[in-house]
Parts: sequence; structure tokens; C-alpha cells
Amino acid sequence: MADIDPADASTTSDGSSQENVKTAHVVFTPSGKRGDFPVGTPILQAARQLGVDLDSVCGGRGICGRCQVVPGIGDFSKFKVKSKPENVSEFGKVEDRYKQKRGMKDDRRLGCSSFIHGDLVIDIPADSQVHKQVVRKRAEVRNIEIDPIVRLHYVEVEEPDMHHPSGDLERLEKALKEQWDLTVDRADLPVLQGLQKALRKGEWKVTAAVRNGHKLVHVWPGFHEKAFGCAVDVGSTTMSVHLTDLQTGEVVNSVGAMNPQIRFGEDLMSRVSYVMMNPGGDAEMTNAVRETLGYLLVQAATEAMVDPNDILELVLVGNPIMHHLILGVDPTELGWAPFALATNQSLRVSAAELDLKGKVNPGARAYFLPCVAGHVGADCAAVVLAEGPQYRDEVTLVVDVGTNAEIVLGNKERLLACSSPTGPALEGAQISSGQRAAPGAIERVRIDPETLEPRFKVIGSDLWSNDEGFADSTKRIGVSGICGSGIIEVLAEMFLAGLITEDGIIDGSMAQKSDRVVPEGRTFSYILHRGEPEIRVTQADVRAIQLAKAALYAGAQLLVDKLGKPVERVVLAGAFGSHIDAKYAMVLGLIPDCPLDMVASVGNAAGTGARIALLNRQARNEIKELVTRIEKVETAVEPRFQEHFVGAMAFPHKTAPFPNLEKAVQLPEKKAASDPGSGEGGGRRRRRRG
Repeated sequence: MADIDPADASTTSDGSSQENVKTAHVVFTPSGKRGDFPVGTPILQAARQLGVDLDSVCGGRGICGRCQVVPGIGDFSKFKVKSKPENVSEFGKVEDRYKQKRGMKDDRRLGCSSFIHGDLVIDIPADSQVHKQVVRKRAEVRNIEIDPIVRLHYVEVEEPDMHHPSGDLERLEKALKEQWDLTVDRADLPVLQGLQKALRKGEWKVTAAVRNGHKLVHVWPGFHEKAFGCAVDVGSTTMSVHLTDLQTGEVVNSVGAMNPQIRFGEDLMSRVSYVMMNPGGDAEMTNAVRETLGYLLVQAATEAMVDPNDILELVLVGNPIMHHLILGVDPTELGWAPFALATNQSLRVSAAELDLKGKVNPGARAYFLPCVAGHVGADCAAVVLAEGPQYRDEVTLVVDVGTNAEIVLGNKERLLACSSPTGPALEGAQISSGQRAAPGAIERVRIDPETLEPRFKVIGSDLWSNDEGFADSTKRIGVSGICGSGIIEVLAEMFLAGLITEDGIIDGSMAQKSDRVVPEGRTFSYILHRGEPEIRVTQADVRAIQLAKAALYAGAQLLVDKLGKPVERVVLAGAFGSHIDAKYAMVLGLIPDCPLDMVASVGNAAGTGARIALLNRQARNEIKELVTRIEKVETAVEPRFQEHFVGAMAFPHKTAPFPNLEKAVQLPEKKAASDPGSGEGGGRRRRRRG
């Protein structure tokens, strides 16, 4: 502890009568909590007595530095307090040692090692608060309050005594109760196996990781301040792991990989079919996805130079089939109506049960967010947690775009959800020149409506294809294909330029205007890039996108019908959603009409929701309760789904008006495809081969 003036210390002795104790009035900001304390009281102690949000891992021993405060200097008329420099103890040895070793801003003090000598106003910086907030970049979403389910506590444990025999675990539990007011009543076997060595190596000073205030997870000798968790998004196409500091909320590393289950089937139902047709297929897919998860955990920790033993908690989200497979549950029942889940509740299992032994701490737990129902999974619950439509007045459509689109519509009064089988086309799969979003993939496209000449951008270069220097800037990566956002833009631009009719037919008569329109069997294609490889947009590509976007729109419109209110705001989530241009999405009719400035792309919202649940234990209770109130709409049994689907095959839609879109974009006049050379707008429409 820091040095304190003996005269001041004497005034705080337990033997002093109340009238002889000199007190000071202390106000803490930003909370505004205040109280009177005996002179000589440590600032940390005063903060705790008032319930002020001031962090500490070491329990006031001047080791962790998390209880840093800023004493205010001046006349604070608002609080009726004159806060003078001499009203706080001088900089002590403990603080000086900490500042020399770890660094500390000049205006800051350690709350545990600085003492109240008079009236004070004390500010608690955001990074010193226990429930500090991680500020999210988008202004319209709430920040993440840090309150992880696992916390570290440094304690000094009594040594064994022949005259008062008790076990090491019992004395550790006693120390946690006395020094942190924690009632620890559970401990895993691995904790007990390493406890005695940790206590003796630390000379009876250890750091305990405690889950939910009562379960002992791990014990380190001496002072230990690092605790990490991982937010895991198990997508059907890609998997991602976000390694996160549990005490600051910082994402220290993010890694990803293709889901290895793709080799068993690109879409979800094909994977269920694989299980049905191949006995033991579910175990094959479970092993594959767990192996990749273990690899990603090791990669994330290695790159960030984090000890896997410091990873104490995992939160996992995924669609119901991914959810079942990573748990080792046969997903067959999800292959047919009524699409029954093994469970839609949240789950907490040992990380070791997921074959992650050695990849994380032996006491680590894996928490699975609840599924909503059927084909609306824990990833959808995570998106709702991240985007918070349940707090908003305006009707919000949240679309997590993936192989299976999960859609939520509503506001603070009511929420509905459904899933639509969009397939992998929107992510670049099932497209003739499609590829995942990687260097060399075309991601932006513009077509001159007069000449029909295209220009494009590829991932990895800031130049357009008609810019000087484009060839040099892409020499290493090349132009390799077209990703999801690119296929959306090229089709929308083709439609706006008159190359595609509203019914999705590549108009062969446009070959008279441009040699980029070329026959391909009984249909036509548009050459986007000449070279190696040649990149074309085929009639089959257009159909694949039409089918995907019609399924998505139909699902959304079905929810609008049920809610009885129009969409006022759209949120596009998912890896694909983060790159799509709202204007082009609406031109194709991927989403319903609404003001373009009310369409937001939010990236991997499912991963963000997982991170919220990782950093805030109350969020788990919140989403657990909320999913029981989300009304599930099953598109497979809704008769109007097919009606909406047929209308949505057209660009942007066969009958639905798009007044907001028309304010921003000049839509082409409706026309039918013509035979090449006819020069007429109403010739025989070509049928798609096959």
C-alpha cells in the first residue's frame, strides 16, 4: 500500500469515536455518486462502498493498474465541492513503481494507493470502469457494455496449518469470500489437479478465474491479468473466430476459413441429404467442422501471441444445421417438415466436449445462443442481439444474406422471422465465373448505357479497369472471376442499360449495338472481361440470381403481410451484405422498396452478436427471453410465398411499385427480348435451355 501520513491514519483507526473522525465529502463522476468518508480512506475503498464502477483485478494491491482515477482540481459549484491538490495523498512508492514499469498518464492516480485527505471530485475514466463500453462505429446501434461471465481475481491465501487443518481449495474459497465477497461452490477436476502446485509456486498468492461469481475455472500462480474469449460464427460457407480480450473488449485477432463441410454439399439441404444417404455422414461433418474450429483457435492465438490457456470462454452461433453438426447432433429431422430441432434453447458445454482439448483452457466453456426455430438459427438470434430491432420505433427488415437467408422484420412492438432458401449464388457460387471475395475478383461494375462498354474494379486494386495503370496494379493478382457483390452490380447495370429485360432475359437484339453480347446456344451472354480468363455473364447466371433474389424478397414480403406494416428501414448483414451497394440491391429487387438512406450494410452481425454475448452475460438472458417472443413464419407452408416468389422473379418486381428507388435511379422502360437482327422490341422471347 502507498505511504500515508500517520496523523491522518490515526483519525481512521477503529478505536476513534465518531466525533473525532475527520471526514471528507467525495463525489465520483460520471456517475455522480457521493458520500462522506474518513480522511485516509483509499479512493478504491470509497468507490466500492458507494457502488462506483471502478475496476480492479489485484484487489487493491497496486499491481493491476485497472483502478486508475483522475482527481479533479478546482471549485465545482455544481457539487458544492472545492477539490484541491492537497486533498489527495502525494504520489506514493507503489504508484511510482507501477508508472515506471507499466506507464500511466500524468494526471492519473491508482485508486487503491491514493488516499482521501479532503473534499474531492474524482473522475473514473472509461477504461477504468468495470462495465466499460466498447464503442461501436455505427451511431444507430448500442455500444457493448463489458460484463463477461468469467472474471479474474487476485487473492492471498492462508498457508496450511497443522492446528487448523483444511484443504487448499477450501482456503482459496475462504480467501475469495473475504477479499472479493465471492461464494465459490464449484470447481472442475482440472482445477483441483493443478491447484496445489499453483499455490506453492505463487507463494500462496494466486489469480483465480471465476465463472458467474461462483465456479472456479482456473488458478494461476501469482498475479495474472490476461483473460480471453472467442466469438465464433459457424457459417455454412465460411467460419470465423474473433479472439477478444474479456477485460477490455478489444478484438485482438480475427481469422477465418472455408467451412470444410462444403465438400459434402454446397447448400444446407444437400448436407442433410448426405447424412441421409451415407450412414455416419453426420459424424464425418462434425469431425470436419470441429477440426477446422480447433485450427482457427490455434491460428488466432498464435498470431496474437496469446497463450491458449488464457482462452476461458467461447460463444458460438450458426444456422440450425451447423448448430446441430458442431454439437454432434444428427440434423436429419431438419430435412423435412416440421423441421424439428433437437433443442432451440441456449446451451453451455465444456470446450473439451467439442474436441478442443489443448486449444483452449481446460476449464473453458462453449456457449451456444438459442435458435429461433426450424431453419432460423442461433446466428439469426445473434444478428437480432447485435442490431436491436426490438428497441426501435421504425419497422426494420434485417436480412442475414447467406446460403440460407434468415430474415427478421418488426420493431419494439412485434418481431417476426423466417428463412428463405436463397442458395449460394449471391455469394458467387453457382455462377459461371463466380468465386469467393478474394484478390482478383470483380466487385464493382459500371456499364455505359450508350456504348454498353463495361468498367470494373477488382479486390486488391483501387483503380477502375479503364484507368491508366490498371494492368500494372493487377499484374500480380490478375482478374480471376466475379464475387457476390460484383454479380449483383453487373446484373443491375445490365438491366439499367437495357441489356436485360425486366423478366431477366439477356436481349439478343443488343448484339447489333455491342459485340460484347454474344450467342451462347439458344441464349446470349455478355462479355464483361476479355482476356485470360474470359469472364461472361450467362443467361444461367441471371436465372440463378433471379431465383435467389426472388426467394429472399418473397420471404420478406411474407413477413410484411403478417405484420401489416411497410418496411421503413433495411439492414443487410452477412459477409455478402457488407459489400453490397443498397441501390443495386434494390434495382434487382433483392429487398423491398424503402428510402435508400435507410438501408445499411453491417457486415458480420452474427459475429458481433456472438461477441456481445461473450462480453456481456446479461445479453445472454436478454436473447434467451427475446427468442421466445419472435414469431416464426414457415415459408414452406405459406401459400402466398409462391405468389410473391413469381412476382419477384422480375427486375425489380413484376407488380410492386418502387417509388423510393425511382427517385434515385432512372429505371428503363419495360420491354421484351427480341431476336437478334429483328430491330423490334416485341419479338419471340427465347426460352432458357434446359
